[in-house]
Amino acid sequence: MAWFDDLKTPRIKSVNLQDSEKVSRVPEGLWIKCPSCAEILQSKSLKDNLGVCPECSHHFRMSAAERVSMLSDEGSFEEYADDLVSIDPLEFDDTKSYKQRLRSAAGSTGLRDAFVVGRARLKGVPFHLGVFEFKFMGGSMGVVVGEKIARLFEGSLQDKVPAVVVSASGGARMQEGILSLMQMAKTSALVDELRRQGIPYISILTDPTTGGVAASFAMLGDIILAEPNARVGFAGPRVIEQTIRQSLPEGFQRSEFLLKHGFVDRVLGRKDLSSELHRWMLFLGRSTCRFPAECIA
Repeated sequence: MAWFDDLKTPRIKSVNLQDSEKVSRVPEGLWIKCPSCAEILQSKSLKDNLGVCPECSHHFRMSAAERVSMLSDEGSFEEYADDLVSIDPLEFDDTKSYKQRLRSAAGSTGLRDAFVVGRARLKGVPFHLGVFEFKFMGGSMGVVVGEKIARLFEGSLQDKVPAVVVSASGGARMQEGILSLMQMAKTSALVDELRRQGIPYISILTDPTTGGVAASFAMLGDIILAEPNARVGFAGPRVIEQTIRQSLPEGFQRSEFLLKHGFVDRVLGRKDLSSELHRWMLFLGRSTCRFPAECIA
């Protein structure tokens, strides 16, 4: 008999630790902490609120699928160019090979690359929509992403309907070297063709829009919309400060700062984004739509 059986104190009923753990365990992903105000939010409520914190209006990052759902009529999005796959032209290798990184990103996102493109409608208005997926290698732009953006612009030119791109990117993809940088010129040239033919191009900037994406098509829209407090710029603030040896102003590279200095046309919350986009497509697209009756909601 164990020594504790001889004690005269009342026996305490044993606790089933396994059952206790089951009762107290909170399902993973049920709650999320806001990085801005530190409020603990229910994931479902946050999703219902379009990924915007109800306490401080912090805009969480959205997936490409969520963006498409928010900016197009239900069932109207028809994806194309989804068969394009990045290769490894430079046989790039750092801590992991480029091929491994591509496989890992594809497995975690379910996508073949960092950009989704297709035909869509918003309140009946036809347009071509392209959306970055930041979780795929930081939304970096390689040859495939550049080609998909080019096909989006070419589709808008052919159909005479507006082009819309939602950017969320760390910039050009270093694993493809000069080939990724060439996409800046390629996409910018097509933006110039859109402008020459009077086809509207609306650029939507989200957090973050940086590097070669910000330095090319993302900042060339006829109308440039941005979400609140989105970081938009080429190089990072630390790099800029070290280069110019000066402190940067408060709010530098945030969408509100860019609005104040004329680089952005409007900064608006996510709830107003689809209605604002619809309004601009109607205003800019009436004279260019191949089927004018379809351009009027």
